[in-house]
Amino acid sequence: MSPKLTRSDWRRALVTGGAGFLGSHLCERLLDAGTEVDCADNLISGDLRNIAHLRERPGFRFAECDIASPDCAGELRGPYDLVLHFACPASPVDYLRHPLETLDAGSSGTRQALALTARDGARFLLASTSEVYGDPLVHPQREDYWGNVNPVGPRSVYDESKRFAEALVTAHASVRGTDAGIVRIFNTYGPRMRTHDGRAVPTFVRQALTGQPVTVAGDGSQTRSLCFVDDTVDGVLLVAASRSVRPVNIGGSDEVTVRKIAEKVVELTGSRSTLVFVDRPVDDPERRKPDTTLARELLGWEPVVGWEEGLKRTIAHYAGPPGGAPAPFAGRRGD
Repeated sequence: MSPKLTRSDWRRALVTGGAGFLGSHLCERLLDAGTEVDCADNLISGDLRNIAHLRERPGFRFAECDIASPDCAGELRGPYDLVLHFACPASPVDYLRHPLETLDAGSSGTRQALALTARDGARFLLASTSEVYGDPLVHPQREDYWGNVNPVGPRSVYDESKRFAEALVTAHASVRGTDAGIVRIFNTYGPRMRTHDGRAVPTFVRQALTGQPVTVAGDGSQTRSLCFVDDTVDGVLLVAASRSVRPVNIGGSDEVTVRKIAEKVVELTGSRSTLVFVDRPVDDPERRKPDTTLARELLGWEPVVGWEEGLKRTIAHYAGPPGGAPAPFAGRRGD
């Protein structure tokens, strides 16, 4: 992982939600590049197993606290050169179970993370999402598209928390001059995803490896643009290292139907699982593909791991080494 993806003046970084899937990969990459890391997570959807291999590394500190609570600031003393705000339940299973906490992460959590940024004069980056575009009427989705979002639907707690967080970050940058950016992440996947979190790739992998029917929502014709976690981390850190204030899309370049993803997982695992079609969730987007022109032109970023190769690496993680024990199929905390 290239050192050019981090700035040499990032002595210490704060990663909120750092025990989550994507947050843990960011913690690891920053440590590898020589940046000390404080990882804050209340473990609602994060998992200590994601950071177990980091706990003894020099420069790594873990704080079990809720960034939405003012009390958390006392445990995060910094000083920080970079604040990555990634704390938020990101899967449907989690944000439907914890709707108020999800809204708090985007509102109070973002406010508290910005306060720490202001305290230390740090660079701030908000993890936003393709869900701010809702079920888009524009395809592919550009950063200047405002979206088609249902503010009172079952997914709204997640969608609107991110939209509010973006507005809050933009206001701080405009009014207070905060060095703040926004990255909109599309369909990232890879090792350490919880296989019971309701998202398509880990669900398909778990079902195929255990011989269960692979459940595809609707007829599977809806599309996603998968981006392997290594590419996503590259993009996130490039946005962080830039001075960009505008939102930047980071996501895969290949638009694939959900049915094709499921079929490919079954093929790559050698499973005898069959596809079973179930009702689609309310407000499930029909098409999802980012326009990543800005990331390419501004940052020189584009994904390098194709979606099939990424699936192979993800499956290998959960299948385990030949003759060895497979990685655990992690569910909810305490499962």
